[in-house]
Amino acid sequence: MVNRRQFVYSAAASVLALSRGTVTFTQEYDLIIKGGRVIDPSLHLNAIRDIAVANGRIVSVDTNIDNNAAELIDATDKIVIPGLLDVHSHYARDDAGPRICLSDGVTGWVDAGSEGADQIGDMVAIARSAPQLARVLINIGRQGILSDGDTHDLALADVDAAKAAIASNRDFVIGVKARLSEGVAANDLEVLRRAQEVATFFDLPLMIHMGQTVSPFSVLVDQLKAGDIVTHMLAPPPNAIIDDDGLIFPAVLAARRRGVWFDVANGRTGHLLWDTFDRIMQAGFWPDTISTDGNTASRRATSVVDFPNVMSKFLNFGLTIDQVVARATLNASRLYPVFRDRGTLNVGAPADVAVLELREGTFEFVDNYENLRVGNQRLFPYETVLAGRRVPRV
Repeated sequence: MVNRRQFVYSAAASVLALSRGTVTFTQEYDLIIKGGRVIDPSLHLNAIRDIAVANGRIVSVDTNIDNNAAELIDATDKIVIPGLLDVHSHYARDDAGPRICLSDGVTGWVDAGSEGADQIGDMVAIARSAPQLARVLINIGRQGILSDGDTHDLALADVDAAKAAIASNRDFVIGVKARLSEGVAANDLEVLRRAQEVATFFDLPLMIHMGQTVSPFSVLVDQLKAGDIVTHMLAPPPNAIIDDDGLIFPAVLAARRRGVWFDVANGRTGHLLWDTFDRIMQAGFWPDTISTDGNTASRRATSVVDFPNVMSKFLNFGLTIDQVVARATLNASRLYPVFRDRGTLNVGAPADVAVLELREGTFEFVDNYENLRVGNQRLFPYETVLAGRRVPRV
């Protein structure tokens, strides 16, 4: 039993510890992001706030934080959000990729199967040396992305080779990718079966690239387990996620209920058509995550440009700013365990921050078929903070 003296001592010690903690939070900061409109779905926050950073972490999100910092970012009239997480990219195809996307606000990315078992080391090396948090998916086609089809030759869907490659790179390979379009995989069901065999063996998610497949999508999606990811979810027919009447297939709805994720992956060819975009969004089947399917050439590709441009399509044509930010940050952080402490500006989280400029005007947005659509808002990269440090714009 605690006597009165012990209780008083314990209470005093607690107060002292608390006061010491308070002193830590009022010390000089390394960086303050001042006066921006902070949007953080993890905190249900959309308001003008300051963000203070010390030792690479968020230490305060508040109004009028004293300018007691080594560096200041003036975010007046800007939008401040958690660092963007691009869950479908191809930044590991080029040494320049990680730094290019970082300056666009991407503080975490996943390369979605640029390489298979034969060249997995090259992709892992780029991810390992990236300035931001980066991981990769292994392509079930052992030679990776091929112009004549990753697994058109079914022998390239080599289960044993994929298992060996994952086992040797288990710290960086966080999933398996299967591209299933007709020009890539003639026998899509067998490729999917083999990819799922590899993913299940390591208890990893499988990401499938859909659209223009040989098999109906409702048949393919039935093979997916909780935690798997459908990417290019806005791909047009044949074999889209909607029927001829614009209704979402029951198998697709059932997949979402059992925990399958649906991702955008804007890309450049065959993945986004405005007509299909409208029908899916109007059906209320909104994406779980927004991603680019981008690489180092994306800035020259009018359909992608950068992550904020892809986000802007949804901001103009279907979602609110809070909903868009959630799909590029919080939701994306839930796909893979490695990102679980990202996608938030909560106190204690890594200080990965994207500062964006939301401009009003007349802006053209392009689908994958060179169709233009005009919107009146567009997000532009402004500043990136990674682990508490401002990143130069490339």
